Amino acid sequence: MIARYTRAEMDRVWGEENKFQRWLDVELAATETLAEAGTVPRDAAAKLRERARINVARINEIEAKVRHDVIAFTIAVQETVGDPEAARWLHYGLTSNDVVDTAQALLVRDASQLIEKGIARFSEILEKRAWEFKDTPEIGRTHGIHAEPITFGLKVANWYAENRRDAARFSAAASAMAVGKISGAVGTCTHLGPEIEQKICQKLGLATAPITSQVIERDRHAHYVSTLAIIAASLERVALEIRHLQRTEVREVEEPFGGEQRGSSAMPHKRNPVSSEQICGLARVVRANSVAAMENIALWHERDISHSSVERVILPDSTILIDYMLNKTADIVANMKVFPARMLKNLNATQGLVFSGQLLQDLIERGAPREDSYKWVQAHAMAAWESETSFRDRVAGDPNIRKFLDEKTLAHTFDLQRQLRAVDAIFKRVFGTGKSSAAR
Repeated sequence: MIARYTRAEMDRVWGEENKFQRWLDVELAATETLAEAGTVPRDAAAKLRERARINVARINEIEAKVRHDVIAFTIAVQETVGDPEAARWLHYGLTSNDVVDTAQALLVRDASQLIEKGIARFSEILEKRAWEFKDTPEIGRTHGIHAEPITFGLKVANWYAENRRDAARFSAAASAMAVGKISGAVGTCTHLGPEIEQKICQKLGLATAPITSQVIERDRHAHYVSTLAIIAASLERVALEIRHLQRTEVREVEEPFGGEQRGSSAMPHKRNPVSSEQICGLARVVRANSVAAMENIALWHERDISHSSVERVILPDSTILIDYMLNKTADIVANMKVFPARMLKNLNATQGLVFSGQLLQDLIERGAPREDSYKWVQAHAMAAWESETSFRDRVAGDPNIRKFLDEKTLAHTFDLQRQLRAVDAIFKRVFGTGKSSAAR
């Protein structure tokens, strides 16, 4: 992934130095486990732990000749040991994918921990802002058209609830990836045995895949990347809403705009939702990567190498992008400007039309036939819409409607707080009995 979208901690996870270090972690865990079992001399395992080092430049130099990254890695590491007797036990009983797949699980685990932190931080911000605007009226929109009143806090609470589902999904997907395999060239555990495999994985803090081919089956990886794609879509949902609400004719919300920031080279007045647009664009990349992950599931027989080149791209890139997008979206929501007065103005812009559903319901409750009620309400609604006049005034002057609704009842029909009376109950369902420390 390009540096523009790569945060420092995630960059370190996927850097070559850390990748090869994780390979070495697997090699050393294997050697030490075999030493404990009496297969490898203990002093050889100790020397490997003490002396084995990573030299990325040397590994790349050797790989350019041998055209095999794991062989280049083992040669380069053996050179650093300085003791041929100890060095010969490096990679004993292992095949390349024992190292690569198990180390990849460690790398994904490291990346996942950063993503989990990002999800948790975003959750805290969403909860705080939801409570901040719990009682801030806003028009709800369906098909982009004014529907019925909501509050802006409800909108943000909805994002929060989705974030919590993302957290649960991601925890399950990350857990499914935290498995190792030391089962050999075709998964039969021929050379080291199942017990040694399990002990090596335990030493690395990983579960053991119960059965594998030469590789850990890629449905796990597809599940993981697909879950990242869902998170990306959730973030896009937030960003897309902010983009819509920032439009000039709406202007209910505005993403942060820095003091030195400029929106256009030609139009100095411009304040564009560029960060939100960036989130929407990057979500497309992560979703596309999930397709590649799905196509990696089917490999020839016990393994081919078609998945490997794909994963060198999609695993780092997808985790790097989600880490970046979580941080960026959290900053947008934490610092966005919200305009309650404009929200109320927009809600009232149609002069009561948004209460048409409540009017229909009230008429039916008081004995009016449904079809007649619908025709009366719709006729006044269409006339008010096209003439930009007061829907309530039109309704109040209709003898058909007044036959069922008096002035007091009409006032109740057009009462905004009546529309929002369930907000507290919904918040209780989402957040529990009261505000969390983050919300306070």
